[in-house]
Amino acid sequence: MNRRFGAAPRTDVRYPPRPGAYVIIDAGDSLLASFQEAPYPELQLPGGGVDPREGTLAALHREVLEETGYRIHAVRRLGMFHRYTFMPDYDRYAQKLCSIYCARLGPRVSDPTEPGHSAVFLPWHVALEKLAVAGDREYVARYLGV
Repeated sequence: MNRRFGAAPRTDVRYPPRPGAYVIIDAGDSLLASFQEAPYPELQLPGGGVDPREGTLAALHREVLEETGYRIHAVRRLGMFHRYTFMPDYDRYAQKLCSIYCARLGPRVSDPTEPGHSAVFLPWHVALEKLAVAGDREYVARYLGV
């Protein structure tokens, strides 16, 4: 699947591509999400941008550890979607190219190191309703076969 989610791009804005990796972390009867406090509170799939000269899987593991304090294993790619959005943390617009993975929950090794983030276990039905990004909700539904 290579769909667009969210609002259509504005014609007066430039949206440079921003690759990212995000993961559905299967914890059995729940999904491990990341709660981000600012710039506005929201539940997200753990993950984020792929830095220059960083591999996608390396970025995924780094972001999960930073945002949740957990490690993951048995990582498998599910697909990708894109969305045009403003990124307040960077004060810029971007076309986010979101590669979506699934993984099994590994051990907790630390508290989250990303400021304003915390690990939250969500029952699957809650994740389907409360994840902030429509593309994330769509992939969770597909993962569950809903």
